[in-house]
Amino acid sequence: MQVKRRSSFWFLLPILFNVIGGVIAFFVIREDDPKKARNCLLLGIVLAAIPFLLIVVPILVGITLFPHMGPPVMSGMHYV
Repeated sequence: MQVKRRSSFWFLLPILFNVIGGVIAFFVIREDDPKKARNCLLLGIVLAAIPFLLIVVPILVGITLFPHMGPPVMSGMHYV
């Protein structure tokens, strides 16, 4: 099987559209350049996972470590 080299501009799809762009690039160029198609798909997956790991996971860890954190309320104190 002869591999046809595809342009590196295909990496723009997963960079701009994450997983959806990676899937589109994968299915379009998989017959011509399977290695680049796989790399586009992996790039889309990784770029979609980064915000999840940087935002959602720390929030969930913070909630589980400090479940009863809230404003301190003293007994007998009335707020106006």
